[in-house]
Amino acid sequence: MKLFQPLPLGFTELKNRFVMGSMHTGLEDRLQDLRALTEYFVERAKGGVGLIITGGYSPNRLGRLTPRGGSFQSGSMARAHQSLTRAVHDAGAKICLQLLHAGRYAYHPFSVAPSRIKSPITPFTPFAMPGFLVRSTIQDFARAAANARTAGYDGVEIMGSEGYLIHQFLSERTNQRKDEWGGSFENRMRFALEIVKAVRKATGTDFIIIFRISILDLVEKGSTFEEVVEFAKELRRAGVTILNSGIGWHEARIPTIGSMVPKGAFTSITAKLRSQVRMPIIAVNRINDPTTAEEVLQSGYADLISMARPLLADSHFVVKTQEGRPEQINPCIACNQACLDHIFEGKKASCLVNPAACEEGTWTVSRAVGAKKVAVIGAGPAGLNAALMLLRQGHQVTLYERGPTLGGQFLLASKVPGKAEYLSSIEHWESEIKRLGGKISLGREIRSAFEIKGFDEVVIATGVKPRKPSIPGIDLPHVHSYQDLLTGKVKPKHIMVIIGAGGIGVDVATFLLHREDQIDYDPTAFFNHWGIDPNERSGLVPGFKPKRTRLSITLLQRSQGGMGRGLGKTTGWIHRLDLKRSGVRYLNHLEYEEINAEGVKVRFKDGKSKLIPAQQVFICAGQESENALVKICEDAKIPYRIIGGAKVAGELDAKRAIREAWELVKDRG
Repeated sequence: MKLFQPLPLGFTELKNRFVMGSMHTGLEDRLQDLRALTEYFVERAKGGVGLIITGGYSPNRLGRLTPRGGSFQSGSMARAHQSLTRAVHDAGAKICLQLLHAGRYAYHPFSVAPSRIKSPITPFTPFAMPGFLVRSTIQDFARAAANARTAGYDGVEIMGSEGYLIHQFLSERTNQRKDEWGGSFENRMRFALEIVKAVRKATGTDFIIIFRISILDLVEKGSTFEEVVEFAKELRRAGVTILNSGIGWHEARIPTIGSMVPKGAFTSITAKLRSQVRMPIIAVNRINDPTTAEEVLQSGYADLISMARPLLADSHFVVKTQEGRPEQINPCIACNQACLDHIFEGKKASCLVNPAACEEGTWTVSRAVGAKKVAVIGAGPAGLNAALMLLRQGHQVTLYERGPTLGGQFLLASKVPGKAEYLSSIEHWESEIKRLGGKISLGREIRSAFEIKGFDEVVIATGVKPRKPSIPGIDLPHVHSYQDLLTGKVKPKHIMVIIGAGGIGVDVATFLLHREDQIDYDPTAFFNHWGIDPNERSGLVPGFKPKRTRLSITLLQRSQGGMGRGLGKTTGWIHRLDLKRSGVRYLNHLEYEEINAEGVKVRFKDGKSKLIPAQQVFICAGQESENALVKICEDAKIPYRIIGGAKVAGELDAKRAIREAWELVKDRG
């Protein structure tokens, strides 16, 4: 496989083509978390990755992402990191420190930028940088890079994309200066080029410099592709070793990394740049399996593959690939729920399918002293993970599922366009349970203590059932649960009302809209749907008008507030925007009077009633726990533990369910 061919860089060599891309974890921000950060990186180095890039460190105080964000401006920080780099090297990988100045994306009142233009995603208006501050910031980058070399890093990645400070200087969108740092493209790229030259001078010729270059801005007044090529060639002359692809600004209203983005969707643009520039280039975004990664390299699209979240999900992704065990890889489903969402909420990053991520030193699983015979009842994400973790601890496990298939709510979610990745998790968990000797019994509903006689312990993971609200007409034949729709028992018609506009309601609306579109599989269909054209400036179709649905879909919600309020910070906006611009209606702050043959009659808070026409009504009004087995176990005096939806229904929460399953066997350090 080309993935395992070394890549010579002249003064050094990368052992393979896998790059662990930069991803902020929250461990970068406090020196007392350095040990945990070291363990996090070492685990991936042991897992076989050739090159690791850290989360972003600012070159000075003004560039921090948050008031207490990590910076690399001091020698004491460099000396502290020597233990980290030594440990990573001992584990067999190279490591680069990312230098990131947030510019107007900084979440503090002292943010600075080329011009005084507020970002739409932060509350603070930045100060325009005077010339002396521009020049001192260039030297701050050089000083931080020199500190990185002192710390033992093999190189640095200079963050020049995604709308951070360097990118802000490059773009007319954010640079309205009239001095030597603004105006013409030559002037606008001067800041980046001077930083690279200063970093190269400060670190010498035998030091890796990666530059994260935006190859597709996806915002108005972004760069043309011709400017990207010109900039890339100038970066090479200035001393850059490797180019890393950057896609979109953080404020762009187009998804770039969510699960609804087709695999490798943007690699053809990386290939287009690679054909113009003679230097190694990294492909990024939605490459999360060995087959896709190998195809990108074999097609000549890139020289290296960046994976961030896939290596969060499975630290040994690379070695499992190399040893011919890809089915044992715990796949990243690109949900963002525990990684990026956590960071945007000010929490430490984790992973929905790997709760031990970023806790490697404090979360281990030891073999049980005495193996037990355990029945796990319910094969949704909680039950599947409970069975898997108990098997890893050495217990004998039988997994019971009353339905004909595994997966529970995860299987239903996999039917929703943009969430097909969820099926890969179910297949992986099933494969691992069988490999470790677990037994799976499908179509078996446990109704009495007699059926679980002989087990030392029971894990109740029976999940949830849809809640049936008390609305007159709820039992009419054209009223269905979301489960009936997603399992194919009911075929959609033309005029539909969805009762409930939380996460499930949004998923149902998305299913109705896109069930035949293939926009999450076909990059061309995805580009057409979102108005992307790599041949146009910024990659945007001029005058693009989204396609509106011919269906009539109305989401209803009792409470006041926005649609899909429980959705994640980094993906919820995508679903809301997609539904709104596709023509899905949303009505809230109302009461349900009745469902009748013509539709749903509602009364708004101002007292006015209205009939919402509907040929079909789908109920997405929450869930209730399925936990009847608790009484059976208590009556029979069989020890039990209850996890997931069976414990707490609420909004469907796979992150909590899987974590509770893993915590059944967790050793706390």
